Amino acid sequence: MTQSQSPSTASKVPHIFIILISIIFLVAVMSYILPAGEYTRVTGPGGRLIIDPSSFHYVDKNPTTLIQFFEAIPTGFVEAGWVVVLTFCVGGGFVVLKKTGAIHSCIHYLSRRLAKRGIVIIPILMMTFALIDCFIGMCELTMVYVPIILPLILALGFDSITACAIALCGSAAGFTAALANPFTVGIGQKIAGLPLYSGWQFRLAVFILMTSVAIVYVMRYARRIQKNPERSQMYEQDQRTRNDLEIRDEPKVSVRQTLAGLTALGLFILMIYGVFNWSWDMPQIGAIFISIGIFSGLVAGMKGNQICEAFYEGCNDVLLGALIVGIARGVGVVMTNAKIVDTIIYGLASAVQNLHGSVTSVGMLIVQTLLNFLIPSGSGQTVVSMPIMAPLADIVGVTRQTAVLALQFGDGFSNILYPVSGYFMATLALGRVPWEKWVKFILPLFFIWTGLAAIVLVIAQTIQWGPF
Repeated sequence: MTQSQSPSTASKVPHIFIILISIIFLVAVMSYILPAGEYTRVTGPGGRLIIDPSSFHYVDKNPTTLIQFFEAIPTGFVEAGWVVVLTFCVGGGFVVLKKTGAIHSCIHYLSRRLAKRGIVIIPILMMTFALIDCFIGMCELTMVYVPIILPLILALGFDSITACAIALCGSAAGFTAALANPFTVGIGQKIAGLPLYSGWQFRLAVFILMTSVAIVYVMRYARRIQKNPERSQMYEQDQRTRNDLEIRDEPKVSVRQTLAGLTALGLFILMIYGVFNWSWDMPQIGAIFISIGIFSGLVAGMKGNQICEAFYEGCNDVLLGALIVGIARGVGVVMTNAKIVDTIIYGLASAVQNLHGSVTSVGMLIVQTLLNFLIPSGSGQTVVSMPIMAPLADIVGVTRQTAVLALQFGDGFSNILYPVSGYFMATLALGRVPWEKWVKFILPLFFIWTGLAAIVLVIAQTIQWGPF
C-alpha cells in the first residue's frame, strides 16, 4: 500500500463534506463581521442586469442565523439543481451503455490499436476539448467527456486523474484563453464597449501557450504513472474501477452490441450538434443521456427492468458527487442572503484602484481569481465585475481589452480548483477522483498558469493592447 493510500494518511484528510461545511460556516461568521452592501443593477447589453459601478451603498446587516446556516445546504441543492440532475443523467445513461457491452468492445479495440503509442491520445483529446470550449464555453461538457474516456485511459495504463485532467485541463485552457467564448469574452467585451471578439490574434497566441503548457503537464504525469502505476494516488481505487468497468478479457462483439454502440454514438453527435447550433443546455444534454440509456439498452436486447436497474446503479455511483455539488452551492447562498458579496467586490475593486502601472493588470487578475470563489459562473462573474473593472481600467490606465483578459484568466483557471464549482466537482465524481487528491495534482499547473497569465497581462499592458 502506498503512503497516499494508507489509513493513517487518509484519516488525516477531512471529508469533502467537512471542508465545504467549514467554508459555509466561515462565510456565515463573516456575515457578522463584514458590513452588508449592494450595487444597483441596471439593464446592460443584451438585456442582462449589470452593476452600476458608482452605486455602491451600505444596507442593513442580515447576518446568517443558525437556521439559515443549515437552510443553505438544501437551498444550494435547489439552486444547483440542473448540475445535480445532469450528473445523475450522465451517470445513469453511461452505466446502461456499459451494460450493453458496447463500451467494453470499443475500449479493447482502441487499446490494441494504441498499445504502443497510447500517449498520443492525450494531446489529441485535450486539443479537441480546448477548441470546443474556446468557441462555445460549455465547460459542463466535461461531465460528458470523462465517463466516455475513463475506460480507455485506464486500459492504456494511465489513471483516473489522467482521465479527469484530459477533460478538465483541456477544457479550462480553451475556456480561459478563448477566442470567442460567449460567456466571458462576448459578454465582457459588450459591457466594456469593445468590438465583439476583437483582439483575437493576441488571444490566439495565448490559447496556444496555455493549452500547450497543459498538454505537456498532463503528458509528463501520465508517462510517470504508465511506467510505475503504484505512484498514482488512485492506484487501489483504479484497480476496483477497472473491475467495475470490466476492462479485462478480449470480448466477442455481437451485432446487437455494435448497433447499440452506433445508436449511442448517433445520439452523442446529435447532442454536440444541438449544443453548437441550437443552443442546447443542461436539460437537453440530460435528455440525450437518458435517451442513450434507453435506446442503446433496447437495441442491445436488454429488458425494461434491466435498463432501470442499470440506470439506478449509475445514479448511485455518482451520488457522492451530486451531494457535493449541492453542498458547495450553499456557500453562495449564505453570501447572497447576508448581502456581503457586493461588499467584498467593492473592497477588492478599491484595492486594485490603489495600484499603478502594469501591476494593476496583475491586481485585476488576483481580484478576478478571488471573485470566482464567490461567483463560480463565467457569465455571472462577468456581468458583476466588468461594469466595475471597465471604468476602473480607464482610471488607472489599463486598456479595456486587457481588463477583459484578466477576467478570462481569473475566472477560468480556478474553475478546476475551487470546490464551489459545480460542474468541476461533478466531473471529479464521475471520474471517481476525490477533490483533495485532485488538488495535489492540479496545484502546480494552476500556479504555472497563473504565473504565465500575469506575464501575459504585463505584456498586454506594456504594448497597450487594444482597441482602447
